[in-house]
Amino acid sequence: MSKESKLVAEPRSARGTRACRRLRQQGLVPGNVYGHRGETTPIAVKSDVLTPILKSGVRVVDLEVSGQHDKAFVRDVQWDTFGQSIEHFDLMRVDPTKRVTLHIPLVLKGTAPGTLGGGILEQPIHNLTIDCLAVEIPDAVVVKIGSLEIGQAIHIRDLELPATVHCHNPPDAIVVHCVQVQVKEIAPTDIAAAAGAAEPEVIGKKPTDAAAAAEEKKEPAKKK
Repeated sequence: MSKESKLVAEPRSARGTRACRRLRQQGLVPGNVYGHRGETTPIAVKSDVLTPILKSGVRVVDLEVSGQHDKAFVRDVQWDTFGQSIEHFDLMRVDPTKRVTLHIPLVLKGTAPGTLGGGILEQPIHNLTIDCLAVEIPDAVVVKIGSLEIGQAIHIRDLELPATVHCHNPPDAIVVHCVQVQVKEIAPTDIAAAAGAAEPEVIGKKPTDAAAAAEEKKEPAKKK
């Protein structure tokens, strides 16, 4: 289940690239909060408070702005090039009693026995589309592959989801399967034919006797 934490933010009036740069220099991170019948409000939060909260995997926060409290979902986070500091963030107000639709990652857990016997794993689906209460958002869905043999597959219907979570993906869709590696044998005759076709032309190579005789016939007879 998603983690939750309290976050105190202050409204900001200055907007634009320069204003946001000045906020970062002061140790603040610019952001916005919107949604749930409320206006979009520019806010700022102390970097040393916001960064550890979001790095810990928090998805829903108990947001306080100017004494007003809201449940808010972490909608977007923009990190710097090195992924160390937050440049900007967006929060979306949510009603804790209503359901939200979002994408969550699938995480493979374990070692498939089929891979030890020469098979390889293929994972067509990496994220699920689900809906659930905002305060019950899973951080991820674990897919246990510890018994997956060659030729076997795990489908959407096989996943273990919380009772309150509804998945929108087709039940028969394959999440991950183990397939046999196909190795094509090359016949010796194919190797010889390929080698012959790839033989390079040698520059300056002497012509054969037949080629030399043909060239002599082309030359006009010398007068005696």
